[in-house]
Amino acid sequence: MKTSYSKYSAKDDLFWLLLRPWIFIPRVLYILLTFIFLFLRILFQGNSKNKNVQKNLSKYLFDVITDLGPCFIKLGQALSTRPDLVRQDWLTELTNLQDNLPAFQHKIALKIIEEELGAPANELFDDFPDSPIASASLGQVYKAKINNNYLAVKVQRPNLHFLIRRDVVILRFLGTFLSPFLPLNIGVGIGEIIDEFGKALFDEIDYKKEAENALRFANLFKENPNIFIPKLERQFSSKRIITTSWIDGVKLRDRALLEENNLKPASFIKTCVISGLQQLFEFGYFHADPHPGNMFALKGGNADCGNLAYVDFGMMDTITNSDRLTLIKAIVHIINEEYFLLAEDFQKLGFLTKDQDLQKLVEPLKEVLGGSLGAEVGNFNLKNVTDKFSKLMYSYPFRVPSRFALIIRAVVSQEGLALRLDPEFKILKIAYPYIAKKLLTDNSEEILEILLEVVFDKKGQIQIEKVESLLNILFKDSENINSDLIPVANAGLKLFVSKKGSEVRKNLLLSLIKDEKLEFTDAKKLLALIRDTFSPLNIAKSAVQNIISTV
Repeated sequence: MKTSYSKYSAKDDLFWLLLRPWIFIPRVLYILLTFIFLFLRILFQGNSKNKNVQKNLSKYLFDVITDLGPCFIKLGQALSTRPDLVRQDWLTELTNLQDNLPAFQHKIALKIIEEELGAPANELFDDFPDSPIASASLGQVYKAKINNNYLAVKVQRPNLHFLIRRDVVILRFLGTFLSPFLPLNIGVGIGEIIDEFGKALFDEIDYKKEAENALRFANLFKENPNIFIPKLERQFSSKRIITTSWIDGVKLRDRALLEENNLKPASFIKTCVISGLQQLFEFGYFHADPHPGNMFALKGGNADCGNLAYVDFGMMDTITNSDRLTLIKAIVHIINEEYFLLAEDFQKLGFLTKDQDLQKLVEPLKEVLGGSLGAEVGNFNLKNVTDKFSKLMYSYPFRVPSRFALIIRAVVSQEGLALRLDPEFKILKIAYPYIAKKLLTDNSEEILEILLEVVFDKKGQIQIEKVESLLNILFKDSENINSDLIPVANAGLKLFVSKKGSEVRKNLLLSLIKDEKLEFTDAKKLLALIRDTFSPLNIAKSAVQNIISTV
């Protein structure tokens, strides 16, 4: 049986639902009443010290979200990754939203398999279980067996397209209607954000698209020994069924569980964050739903970088090359405390209007970002900054471009996952050195241009302080200082003598000329900085550490 779904269209879907008032009106009332009762219960019981009261409240919250259906479960999943926002006893219950939801009837799953794949499950597989091993928002997973190999067979929930189409329309309607009364100032219509969410959900329920996403994602990480992507089994996949090789690992949801399996949580946090940075800043294609139910810790790897498996590639998104490079520039400008240039980056990304007076934003940005991101990079977390930024958005015309909705969701979810495994985790302790290393080792024209902006000012003079800051970020804040020395030294030397390095050589020569005279002061400082950083002793330590890490 061929399954056909329409694409998301805010206008067409609203028209479709308005023509069905017997569906629209009761559902709107039900959602409103449900949230009113939830709000009242949290208001009266949320601060209770009684453990039983909180346990019952967390169970009630879980039941409310699951009862409202897939759209609301997706929102709840994002909340379940934030231990800094949700109290622990509630968080434990909300974690079940990731893959421990009530399953739909097994006989319905068997019927869907036969309709989609053309034969009963017991004919297709050597062994097919009587119940799913996991049940999530959009489908449930069976551990089947064929030719002595285990497979993960994900079967989509019935009537899913209708449920999502109905509720996205209603969420958009309620969000647009209620936004003037909500304590929000995101500078863009909530409807636009919900449109992005709706498009992503409509894509996610097309398992053929998910299959293509999985293949593309696997290809991007094919050279990375720490990232594993399950193999797609095309002959057992369709629009409502997706089958992959079985991943035998431990979900990244509980520190104690990892330690029980002799797995080091910190190693998986690093792999997780660096792979996320690669997706955003190198590939421009990223997993937009990185919650603990979609990521597994595997045996192998080492104490520095653990082996990590991604699953569920329904919610993916891209970032344009222009936005990707502007984000890298923005991080460099934060490192160098260049807040006017940072305001220009925000303007280019669409967070500020073109007619905004950027000079007025220099001090507010410094106030919000300076203390958190300057010398105290290791003490940074997104929650601290977003709290301050929320206040700033009331006074200044910041807006959140809708195209950044999934990017923000992915980054916030990833930091939340890391905080769950390590409450002391600071994302920029890994992110800053990554950006610094990328600037110093990436030979692409775009990255070279950004590096030149760091090394030389507009007059062509060497900016010693900025170069020193960049090296400090990489070799002082990094947890593995020596391992990066040789790669950075090699990349720098190759760049300097290459054709692409002509601009660097030219700028270095021009920087020696001041007032028509040769001036070697800055050059001497630069050479001293390079000599101290890449001393023979440090290079030897780097070589030893690289040998040890490969043993």
